[in-house]
Amino acid sequence: MSVPSSILLNVDSYKASHFCQYPPDTRYLSSYIEARNGKYSELVFFGLQGFLKKTLTIPFTESDVEEAKALLSLHGVPFNEAGWRYILEKYDGYLPLKIEALPEGVTVPLKQTLVQVTNTDPECAWLTTYIETALLRAVWYPATVATLSSYCKGILYKYLDMTADSTEGLEFKLHDFGARGASSEETAGIGGLAHLVNFKGSDTLSALVAAKEYYSEPCAAFSIPAAEHSTITSWGEASEAAAFEHMLNQFLAPGATLAVVSDSYNLWRAIDEHWGLRFKERILNSGGTLVVRPDSGNPIEVVPECLERLMQCFGYRVNRKGYRVLPDAVRVIQGDAVSVESIERILAKLQSKGISTDNLSFGMGAELLQKVNRDTLGFAMKASAIKGSQDHWIGICKKPATDPLKASRPGRQAVIYNADNRLISIPEAELGANENQLRVVYENGRLLIDETLETIRQRAAVGFCPD
Repeated sequence: MSVPSSILLNVDSYKASHFCQYPPDTRYLSSYIEARNGKYSELVFFGLQGFLKKTLTIPFTESDVEEAKALLSLHGVPFNEAGWRYILEKYDGYLPLKIEALPEGVTVPLKQTLVQVTNTDPECAWLTTYIETALLRAVWYPATVATLSSYCKGILYKYLDMTADSTEGLEFKLHDFGARGASSEETAGIGGLAHLVNFKGSDTLSALVAAKEYYSEPCAAFSIPAAEHSTITSWGEASEAAAFEHMLNQFLAPGATLAVVSDSYNLWRAIDEHWGLRFKERILNSGGTLVVRPDSGNPIEVVPECLERLMQCFGYRVNRKGYRVLPDAVRVIQGDAVSVESIERILAKLQSKGISTDNLSFGMGAELLQKVNRDTLGFAMKASAIKGSQDHWIGICKKPATDPLKASRPGRQAVIYNADNRLISIPEAELGANENQLRVVYENGRLLIDETLETIRQRAAVGFCPD
Protein backbone atom coordinates (compact mmCIF):
# COMPACT_ATOMS: atom_id res chain seq x y z
CA MET A 1 0.00 0.00 0.00
CA SER A 2 1.39 3.40 -0.96
CA VAL A 3 0.31 6.73 0.50
CA PRO A 4 0.59 9.38 -2.21
CA SER A 5 0.34 12.94 -0.96
CA SER A 6 1.50 16.42 -1.78
CA ILE A 7 4.22 18.24 0.09
CA LEU A 8 1.44 20.04 1.99
CA LEU A 9 0.55 16.79 3.76
CA ASN A 10 4.03 15.28 3.91
CA VAL A 11 4.48 16.74 7.37
CA ASP A 12 3.94 16.21 11.10
CA SER A 13 0.49 17.52 12.01
CA TYR A 14 1.70 20.05 14.57
CA LYS A 15 3.75 21.91 11.99
CA ALA A 16 0.56 23.08 10.31
CA SER A 17 0.07 25.53 13.21
CA HIS A 18 3.61 26.92 13.26
CA PHE A 19 3.06 29.61 10.62
CA CYS A 20 1.34 31.76 13.23
CA GLN A 21 3.78 31.03 16.09
CA TYR A 22 6.91 32.89 14.94
CA PRO A 23 7.49 36.56 15.83
CA PRO A 24 5.22 38.68 13.62
CA ASP A 25 8.11 40.47 11.87
CA THR A 26 9.93 37.25 10.92
CA ARG A 27 11.12 37.43 7.32
CA TYR A 28 13.64 34.59 7.04
CA LEU A 29 14.45 31.39 8.92
CA SER A 30 17.49 29.19 8.47
CA SER A 31 17.72 25.57 9.66
CA TYR A 32 20.34 22.86 9.36
CA ILE A 33 20.51 19.06 9.51
CA GLU A 34 23.19 17.13 11.38
CA ALA A 35 23.81 13.69 12.87
CA ARG A 36 24.38 14.47 16.54
CA ASN A 37 25.58 11.15 17.95
CA GLY A 38 25.22 7.46 17.47
CA LYS A 39 26.68 4.09 16.64
CA TYR A 40 29.41 5.31 14.28
CA SER A 41 31.82 8.24 14.48
CA GLU A 42 31.50 9.21 10.83
CA LEU A 43 28.81 8.97 8.20
CA VAL A 44 28.52 8.77 4.43
CA PHE A 45 26.18 11.53 3.22
CA PHE A 46 23.75 10.37 0.56
CA GLY A 47 20.18 10.52 -0.73
CA LEU A 48 19.15 14.17 -0.97
CA GLN A 49 19.24 14.36 -4.77
CA GLY A 50 16.71 11.57 -5.16
CA PHE A 51 14.28 13.31 -2.83
CA LEU A 52 14.69 16.67 -4.56
CA LYS A 53 13.99 15.14 -7.97
CA LYS A 54 11.02 13.10 -6.79
CA THR A 55 9.38 15.66 -4.54
CA LEU A 56 10.58 19.25 -4.56
CA THR A 57 10.96 19.71 -8.30
CA ILE A 58 7.25 18.83 -8.68
CA PRO A 59 4.88 21.76 -8.07
CA PHE A 60 1.81 21.42 -5.91
CA THR A 61 -1.57 22.33 -7.35
CA GLU A 62 -4.89 23.92 -6.51
CA SER A 63 -6.35 20.50 -5.80
CA ASP A 64 -3.53 19.85 -3.33
CA VAL A 65 -4.44 23.03 -1.46
CA GLU A 66 -8.10 22.04 -1.36
CA GLU A 67 -7.26 18.53 -0.17
CA ALA A 68 -5.02 19.80 2.63
CA LYS A 69 -7.56 22.41 3.68
CA ALA A 70 -10.34 19.84 3.99
CA LEU A 71 -8.26 17.21 5.78
CA LEU A 72 -6.53 19.52 8.27
CA SER A 73 -9.83 21.17 9.15
CA LEU A 74 -11.23 17.77 10.05
CA HIS A 75 -7.96 16.87 11.78
CA GLY A 76 -8.22 19.77 14.21
CA VAL A 77 -5.20 21.89 13.26
CA PRO A 78 -4.98 25.26 11.50
CA PHE A 79 -4.28 25.44 7.78
CA ASN A 80 -2.23 28.26 6.30
CA GLU A 81 -4.42 28.63 3.24
CA ALA A 82 -3.27 32.18 2.49
CA GLY A 83 0.40 31.15 2.64
CA TRP A 84 -0.01 28.18 0.35
CA ARG A 85 -2.12 30.13 -2.13
CA TYR A 86 0.53 32.86 -2.15
CA ILE A 87 3.16 30.28 -3.14
CA LEU A 88 0.84 28.74 -5.72
CA GLU A 89 0.11 32.08 -7.37
CA LYS A 90 3.59 33.65 -7.19
CA TYR A 91 5.76 30.56 -7.72
CA ASP A 92 3.37 28.27 -9.64
CA GLY A 93 3.45 25.77 -6.80
CA TYR A 94 7.25 25.49 -6.51
CA LEU A 95 8.64 26.07 -3.03
CA PRO A 96 10.57 29.33 -2.47
CA LEU A 97 13.42 27.63 -0.63
CA LYS A 98 17.18 27.50 -0.97
CA ILE A 99 18.77 24.22 0.06
CA GLU A 100 22.51 23.87 0.53
CA ALA A 101 24.18 20.52 1.11
CA LEU A 102 27.50 18.75 1.21
CA PRO A 103 28.44 16.74 -1.89
CA GLU A 104 26.85 13.32 -1.75
CA GLY A 105 29.26 10.49 -1.03
CA VAL A 106 31.56 12.46 1.27
CA THR A 107 32.59 11.00 4.60
CA VAL A 108 31.70 13.39 7.42
CA PRO A 109 32.37 13.30 11.17
CA LEU A 110 29.24 13.39 13.30
CA LYS A 111 27.97 16.72 14.64
CA GLN A 112 28.63 18.59 11.38
CA THR A 113 26.14 20.41 9.17
CA LEU A 114 25.00 18.27 6.26
CA VAL A 115 22.14 20.35 4.86
CA GLN A 116 21.01 23.94 5.35
CA VAL A 117 17.66 25.31 4.24
CA THR A 118 16.35 28.89 4.07
CA ASN A 119 13.27 30.53 2.61
CA THR A 120 13.90 32.86 -0.33
CA ASP A 121 10.69 34.89 0.00
CA PRO A 122 10.20 36.99 3.16
CA GLU A 123 6.51 36.07 3.17
CA CYS A 124 7.37 32.39 3.57
CA ALA A 125 9.64 32.14 6.61
CA TRP A 126 7.34 29.47 8.04
CA LEU A 127 8.15 27.19 5.09
CA THR A 128 11.73 26.54 6.25
CA THR A 129 10.66 24.44 9.20
CA TYR A 130 7.48 23.10 7.55
CA ILE A 131 9.72 21.09 5.23
CA GLU A 132 11.56 19.43 8.14
CA THR A 133 9.56 16.20 8.28
CA ALA A 134 10.04 15.35 4.61
CA LEU A 135 13.58 16.68 4.30
CA LEU A 136 14.97 15.04 7.43
CA ARG A 137 13.44 11.69 6.54
CA ALA A 138 14.85 12.01 3.02
CA VAL A 139 18.37 12.35 4.44
CA TRP A 140 18.64 10.28 7.62
CA TYR A 141 17.61 6.94 6.13
CA PRO A 142 19.83 6.68 3.05
CA ALA A 143 22.77 8.28 4.86
CA THR A 144 22.45 5.77 7.71
CA VAL A 145 22.28 2.78 5.35
CA ALA A 146 25.23 4.11 3.31
CA THR A 147 27.18 4.50 6.55
CA LEU A 148 26.39 1.01 7.82
CA SER A 149 27.31 -0.41 4.42
CA SER A 150 30.59 1.53 4.45
CA TYR A 151 31.53 0.16 7.87
CA CYS A 152 30.90 -3.37 6.58
CA LYS A 153 33.15 -2.52 3.65
CA GLY A 154 35.85 -1.45 6.08
CA ILE A 155 35.68 -4.78 7.91
CA LEU A 156 35.80 -6.74 4.67
CA TYR A 157 38.72 -4.65 3.44
CA LYS A 158 40.62 -5.26 6.67
CA TYR A 159 40.35 -9.04 6.42
CA LEU A 160 40.96 -9.15 2.67
CA ASP A 161 44.07 -7.05 3.15
CA MET A 162 45.18 -9.36 5.96
CA THR A 163 44.39 -12.74 4.39
CA ALA A 164 44.20 -12.32 0.59
CA ASP A 165 46.75 -11.55 -2.09
CA SER A 166 44.74 -8.47 -3.08
CA THR A 167 41.54 -6.62 -2.21
CA GLU A 168 40.18 -7.12 -5.73
CA GLY A 169 36.51 -7.99 -5.67
CA LEU A 170 35.79 -6.03 -2.50
CA GLU A 171 32.81 -4.28 -4.12
CA PHE A 172 31.08 -7.67 -4.53
CA LYS A 173 31.72 -8.98 -1.02
CA LEU A 174 28.45 -7.70 0.50
CA HIS A 175 25.26 -8.41 -1.45
CA ASP A 176 21.94 -6.73 -0.65
CA PHE A 177 19.33 -9.34 0.31
CA GLY A 178 17.07 -6.79 2.03
CA ALA A 179 14.13 -6.16 -0.32
CA ARG A 180 11.66 -8.53 1.37
CA GLY A 181 12.61 -7.31 4.83
CA ALA A 182 12.07 -3.62 4.06
CA SER A 183 8.93 -1.82 5.17
CA SER A 184 7.97 -0.83 1.61
CA GLU A 185 9.18 -0.90 -1.97
CA GLU A 186 10.20 2.75 -1.59
CA THR A 187 12.25 1.87 1.48
CA ALA A 188 13.92 -0.98 -0.39
CA GLY A 189 14.71 1.29 -3.33
CA ILE A 190 16.16 4.13 -1.28
CA GLY A 191 18.07 1.96 1.17
CA GLY A 192 19.21 -0.45 -1.50
CA LEU A 193 20.55 2.43 -3.55
CA ALA A 194 22.40 3.79 -0.52
CA HIS A 195 24.17 0.43 -0.18
CA LEU A 196 25.26 0.72 -3.81
CA VAL A 197 27.32 3.79 -3.00
CA ASN A 198 29.80 1.26 -1.59
CA PHE A 199 29.10 -2.05 -3.35
CA LYS A 200 27.93 -3.42 -6.72
CA GLY A 201 26.06 -6.57 -5.68
CA SER A 202 22.32 -6.52 -5.04
CA ASP A 203 19.11 -8.51 -5.40
CA THR A 204 17.01 -5.40 -4.70
CA LEU A 205 15.79 -4.43 -8.15
CA SER A 206 14.00 -1.37 -6.76
CA ALA A 207 17.43 0.06 -5.99
CA LEU A 208 18.48 -0.27 -9.63
CA VAL A 209 15.30 1.50 -10.71
CA ALA A 210 16.00 4.34 -8.26
CA ALA A 211 19.62 4.60 -9.41
CA LYS A 212 18.53 4.93 -13.02
CA GLU A 213 15.80 7.46 -12.30
CA TYR A 214 17.54 9.71 -9.79
CA TYR A 215 21.28 9.22 -10.35
CA SER A 216 21.57 8.45 -14.09
CA GLU A 217 23.04 4.98 -13.60
CA PRO A 218 21.92 2.49 -16.30
CA CYS A 219 22.69 -0.59 -14.18
CA ALA A 220 23.94 0.04 -10.68
CA ALA A 221 24.49 -3.55 -9.55
CA PHE A 222 24.75 -7.16 -10.63
CA SER A 223 23.41 -10.52 -9.51
CA ILE A 224 23.61 -14.21 -10.48
CA PRO A 225 21.19 -17.13 -10.88
CA ALA A 226 20.52 -18.57 -7.43
CA ALA A 227 18.40 -21.35 -5.95
CA GLU A 228 16.03 -20.98 -3.02
CA HIS A 229 14.64 -23.66 -0.78
CA SER A 230 11.45 -24.01 -2.85
CA THR A 231 13.38 -24.83 -6.02
CA ILE A 232 15.41 -27.47 -4.19
CA THR A 233 12.76 -29.01 -1.93
CA SER A 234 10.28 -29.25 -4.81
CA TRP A 235 12.38 -32.20 -6.02
CA GLY A 236 12.03 -33.99 -2.67
CA GLU A 237 14.79 -35.02 -0.27
CA ALA A 238 15.55 -38.26 -2.09
CA SER A 239 16.18 -36.26 -5.27
CA GLU A 240 18.28 -33.48 -3.79
CA ALA A 241 21.25 -34.51 -5.93
CA ALA A 242 19.01 -34.33 -9.01
CA ALA A 243 17.97 -30.81 -8.01
CA PHE A 244 21.63 -29.83 -7.69
CA GLU A 245 22.45 -31.43 -11.02
CA HIS A 246 19.58 -29.55 -12.65
CA MET A 247 21.05 -26.27 -11.37
CA LEU A 248 24.41 -27.20 -12.87
CA ASN A 249 22.76 -28.12 -16.17
CA GLN A 250 20.91 -24.83 -16.29
CA PHE A 251 23.61 -22.40 -15.25
CA LEU A 252 27.13 -23.79 -14.89
CA ALA A 253 29.27 -22.70 -17.84
CA PRO A 254 32.66 -21.11 -18.50
CA GLY A 255 32.77 -17.68 -16.88
CA ALA A 256 29.36 -18.17 -15.21
CA THR A 257 28.55 -18.13 -11.50
CA LEU A 258 25.57 -19.68 -9.75
CA ALA A 259 24.57 -19.97 -6.10
CA VAL A 260 22.81 -22.99 -4.61
CA VAL A 261 21.28 -23.09 -1.15
CA SER A 262 22.53 -26.36 0.30
CA ASP A 263 21.04 -26.77 3.78
CA SER A 264 17.50 -27.84 2.87
CA TYR A 265 18.15 -31.17 4.59
CA ASN A 266 21.74 -31.84 5.60
CA LEU A 267 24.40 -29.30 4.67
CA TRP A 268 27.28 -31.62 5.47
CA ARG A 269 25.87 -34.38 3.26
CA ALA A 270 25.33 -31.86 0.47
CA ILE A 271 28.99 -30.83 0.66
CA ASP A 272 30.62 -34.20 1.31
CA GLU A 273 28.53 -36.41 -0.97
CA HIS A 274 26.97 -34.21 -3.64
CA TRP A 275 29.17 -31.20 -4.34
CA GLY A 276 32.46 -32.67 -3.15
CA LEU A 277 32.10 -36.17 -4.60
CA ARG A 278 29.32 -36.67 -7.14
CA PHE A 279 29.78 -33.33 -8.95
CA LYS A 280 33.35 -32.51 -8.00
CA GLU A 281 35.08 -33.05 -11.33
CA ARG A 282 32.31 -31.39 -13.29
CA ILE A 283 32.54 -28.28 -11.12
CA LEU A 284 36.33 -28.11 -11.22
CA ASN A 285 36.43 -28.55 -15.01
CA SER A 286 33.53 -26.23 -15.81
CA GLY A 287 35.33 -22.93 -16.05
CA GLY A 288 32.52 -21.48 -13.95
CA THR A 289 31.96 -21.03 -10.21
CA LEU A 290 29.58 -22.76 -7.82
CA VAL A 291 28.72 -20.69 -4.75
CA VAL A 292 27.51 -22.88 -1.89
CA ARG A 293 25.03 -21.17 0.43
CA PRO A 294 24.53 -22.41 3.99
CA ASP A 295 21.39 -20.81 5.40
CA SER A 296 20.88 -22.02 8.96
CA GLY A 297 22.69 -22.59 12.23
CA ASN A 298 25.20 -20.42 14.02
CA PRO A 299 27.21 -18.80 11.20
CA ILE A 300 30.25 -18.34 13.43
CA GLU A 301 30.52 -22.13 13.53
CA VAL A 302 28.80 -23.17 10.30
CA VAL A 303 30.79 -21.01 7.86
CA PRO A 304 34.25 -22.22 8.98
CA GLU A 305 33.06 -25.85 8.99
CA CYS A 306 31.53 -25.39 5.55
CA LEU A 307 34.81 -24.07 4.15
CA GLU A 308 36.89 -26.75 5.87
CA ARG A 309 34.76 -29.49 4.34
CA LEU A 310 34.86 -27.90 0.88
CA MET A 311 38.65 -27.71 1.14
CA GLN A 312 38.83 -31.37 2.12
CA CYS A 313 36.80 -32.22 -0.97
CA PHE A 314 38.10 -29.78 -3.56
CA GLY A 315 41.56 -29.03 -2.22
CA TYR A 316 43.07 -25.61 -1.75
CA ARG A 317 46.13 -23.49 -2.39
CA VAL A 318 48.08 -21.37 0.07
CA ASN A 319 48.36 -17.75 -1.01
CA ARG A 320 51.33 -15.44 -0.59
CA LYS A 321 50.15 -14.42 2.88
CA GLY A 322 49.91 -18.00 4.06
CA TYR A 323 46.12 -18.41 3.99
CA ARG A 324 44.14 -21.21 2.36
CA VAL A 325 42.04 -20.50 -0.74
CA LEU A 326 39.59 -22.82 -2.49
CA PRO A 327 39.90 -23.43 -6.24
CA ASP A 328 38.24 -20.63 -8.23
CA ALA A 329 35.43 -23.02 -9.13
CA VAL A 330 34.04 -23.07 -5.56
CA ARG A 331 33.05 -20.29 -3.18
CA VAL A 332 30.63 -19.73 -0.26
CA ILE A 333 28.07 -17.00 0.47
CA GLN A 334 26.59 -16.52 3.95
CA GLY A 335 23.21 -14.82 3.85
CA ASP A 336 21.63 -15.72 7.17
CA ALA A 337 22.10 -13.80 10.46
CA VAL A 338 24.49 -11.35 8.79
CA SER A 339 25.22 -8.05 10.55
CA VAL A 340 28.17 -5.72 11.05
CA GLU A 341 29.05 -7.66 14.18
CA SER A 342 28.66 -11.17 12.73
CA ILE A 343 30.75 -10.31 9.65
CA GLU A 344 33.60 -9.31 11.95
CA ARG A 345 33.25 -12.44 14.08
CA ILE A 346 33.05 -14.83 11.12
CA LEU A 347 36.06 -13.31 9.36
CA ALA A 348 38.10 -13.27 12.59
CA LYS A 349 37.30 -16.97 13.06
CA LEU A 350 38.38 -17.76 9.52
CA GLN A 351 41.58 -15.76 9.95
CA SER A 352 42.41 -17.71 13.09
CA LYS A 353 42.02 -20.95 11.13
CA GLY A 354 44.24 -19.81 8.27
CA ILE A 355 41.33 -19.41 5.82
CA SER A 356 41.34 -16.43 3.47
CA THR A 357 38.41 -14.01 3.18
CA ASP A 358 38.76 -14.62 -0.58
CA ASN A 359 36.61 -17.73 -0.12
CA LEU A 360 33.55 -15.96 1.20
CA SER A 361 31.02 -13.27 0.47
CA PHE A 362 27.97 -12.14 2.44
CA GLY A 363 24.34 -11.29 1.83
CA MET A 364 22.67 -8.92 4.29
CA GLY A 365 18.93 -8.42 4.57
CA ALA A 366 16.94 -6.55 7.20
CA GLU A 367 20.11 -5.70 9.13
CA LEU A 368 21.10 -3.57 6.14
CA LEU A 369 17.83 -1.91 5.07
CA GLN A 370 15.46 -2.13 8.01
CA LYS A 371 17.16 -2.35 11.39
CA VAL A 372 18.19 1.30 11.43
CA ASN A 373 16.32 4.35 12.64
CA ARG A 374 16.80 8.09 13.05
CA ASP A 375 18.54 7.53 16.38
CA THR A 376 21.17 5.21 14.90
CA LEU A 377 23.14 8.38 14.11
CA GLY A 378 21.02 10.90 16.04
CA PHE A 379 19.77 12.88 13.03
CA ALA A 380 18.04 16.18 13.74
CA MET A 381 17.05 19.39 11.96
CA LYS A 382 17.18 22.61 13.99
CA ALA A 383 16.41 26.26 13.31
CA SER A 384 19.60 28.24 13.86
CA ALA A 385 19.04 31.77 12.58
CA ILE A 386 16.22 34.24 12.15
CA LYS A 387 15.99 37.53 10.31
CA GLY A 388 13.26 40.06 10.95
CA SER A 389 12.85 43.80 10.49
CA GLN A 390 16.43 44.32 11.72
CA ASP A 391 17.53 42.77 8.38
CA HIS A 392 20.47 40.79 9.75
CA TRP A 393 20.74 37.23 10.97
CA ILE A 394 20.29 36.56 14.67
CA GLY A 395 21.46 33.19 15.97
CA ILE A 396 18.93 31.01 17.78
CA CYS A 397 19.44 27.59 19.35
CA LYS A 398 18.29 25.14 21.99
CA LYS A 399 20.43 24.27 25.00
CA PRO A 400 18.38 22.07 27.33
CA ALA A 401 19.80 21.80 30.83
CA THR A 402 18.37 18.29 31.09
CA ASP A 403 20.29 16.99 28.05
CA PRO A 404 23.32 19.00 26.87
CA LEU A 405 23.84 16.52 24.02
CA LYS A 406 20.74 17.96 22.37
CA ALA A 407 22.14 21.49 22.24
CA SER A 408 22.09 23.00 18.76
CA ARG A 409 24.37 25.54 17.06
CA PRO A 410 23.24 29.15 16.62
CA GLY A 411 23.67 31.13 13.42
CA ARG A 412 24.06 30.42 9.75
CA GLN A 413 26.42 27.52 9.12
CA ALA A 414 29.31 26.77 6.79
CA VAL A 415 31.44 23.65 6.42
CA ILE A 416 35.15 23.63 5.60
CA TYR A 417 38.09 21.23 5.51
CA ASN A 418 40.35 21.74 8.51
CA ALA A 419 44.12 21.25 8.68
CA ASP A 420 43.58 17.49 9.11
CA ASN A 421 41.46 17.40 5.94
CA ARG A 422 38.31 16.67 7.93
CA LEU A 423 35.01 18.42 7.38
CA ILE A 424 34.00 20.69 10.25
CA SER A 425 31.18 23.19 10.75
CA ILE A 426 31.91 26.83 11.48
CA PRO A 427 29.74 29.96 11.65
CA GLU A 428 29.18 31.30 8.15
CA ALA A 429 30.40 34.71 9.35
CA GLU A 430 33.83 33.16 10.04
CA LEU A 431 34.23 31.60 6.58
CA GLY A 432 36.78 34.13 5.36
CA ALA A 433 38.89 32.80 2.48
CA ASN A 434 37.89 29.19 3.17
CA GLU A 435 35.76 27.40 0.58
CA ASN A 436 32.31 26.52 1.87
CA GLN A 437 31.65 22.86 1.12
CA LEU A 438 27.90 23.45 1.41
CA ARG A 439 26.69 23.87 -2.17
CA VAL A 440 23.35 25.29 -3.30
CA VAL A 441 21.62 22.23 -4.74
CA TYR A 442 18.05 23.53 -4.96
CA GLU A 443 16.42 26.93 -5.28
CA ASN A 444 12.79 27.85 -5.93
CA GLY A 445 11.89 24.54 -7.55
CA ARG A 446 15.06 24.10 -9.60
CA LEU A 447 17.62 21.36 -9.07
CA LEU A 448 20.99 23.09 -9.47
CA ILE A 449 23.35 20.12 -9.09
CA ASP A 450 22.59 16.77 -10.71
CA GLU A 451 25.30 14.15 -10.15
CA THR A 452 25.62 10.56 -11.30
CA LEU A 453 25.95 7.60 -9.01
CA GLU A 454 29.38 6.98 -10.51
CA THR A 455 30.55 10.45 -9.41
CA ILE A 456 29.22 9.79 -5.91
CA ARG A 457 30.87 6.36 -5.76
CA GLN A 458 34.21 7.90 -6.71
CA ARG A 459 33.81 10.49 -3.98
CA ALA A 460 32.89 7.82 -1.43
CA ALA A 461 35.93 5.77 -2.45
CA VAL A 462 38.22 8.75 -1.80
CA GLY A 463 36.73 9.19 1.66
CA PHE A 464 36.81 5.47 2.45
CA CYS A 465 39.46 5.10 5.13
CA PRO A 466 39.23 1.63 6.74
CA ASP A 467 40.73 1.21 10.17
